[in-house]
Amino acid sequence: MLLHEFDPNPVAVINPSDTRPPVAGCPKVAVSCFERGTFGRMVERLGGVEITRMKKANWDTPVYRTEYKGVEIALFEAYVGAAGCVGDLEELFYVGVEKLVLFGTCGVLDKSVRDCGVIIPTSALRDEGASFHYAPPSDEIEVNRKYREEFIEILDRHQCTYALGKVWTTDAFYRETPEKASRRKARGCVCVDMECSAVAALAQFRGKEVFQFFHASDCLDGGDWDEWGLSQTSNITGKDKAALLALELAVRIG
Repeated sequence: MLLHEFDPNPVAVINPSDTRPPVAGCPKVAVSCFERGTFGRMVERLGGVEITRMKKANWDTPVYRTEYKGVEIALFEAYVGAAGCVGDLEELFYVGVEKLVLFGTCGVLDKSVRDCGVIIPTSALRDEGASFHYAPPSDEIEVNRKYREEFIEILDRHQCTYALGKVWTTDAFYRETPEKASRRKARGCVCVDMECSAVAALAQFRGKEVFQFFHASDCLDGGDWDEWGLSQTSNITGKDKAALLALELAVRIG
């Protein structure tokens, strides 16, 4: 199988160093999320100076330098989808970021997790393609070994309930069939996303520190789809609370 053809050589034909220069004064810790509304409110609240852009054929993503509780932090909006997200993170790490707190929405496979509930993935099922270019083939990859306890302390301090468990990462969200969802739930998955396993593989491969968490946005448990708070205009308070938690962890590890 092509996806079993892992090559550990860290140097490729095209590398981030071929596409952009390093950024002087780039913060060493970054916070990123996938939802545009949440990201926009973070930038509006914290302010910041644009220090570079992630340039793609059809999209430019600004990266800002800001400050929270005396710690310099890079802010950027993560690309949705494993391949695009990993490509941006390759460049982000090249320009100077060493640690990243990444958060976003997920679909829950356990309806006991409520809308905007926090989920900490402990491992990810690799049902996408990008991770197989950064780690040898396997069904699962470990997530969040480092900083898990620190984040739980932050959650406790802010009186936030949370769930821990596996995440099913897939890059084909229109192929999350009832049968697949049921099988993934039987393997211990509490939620589904599109990037986690690939980001974890990239971080391990490049020797960077990434902590990922989710806030529940929709429900696939039971074979039917319930949108819950998937809309960008719904449950803004809960989504902004997730952003606050990410910033608090960034200060803790920065």
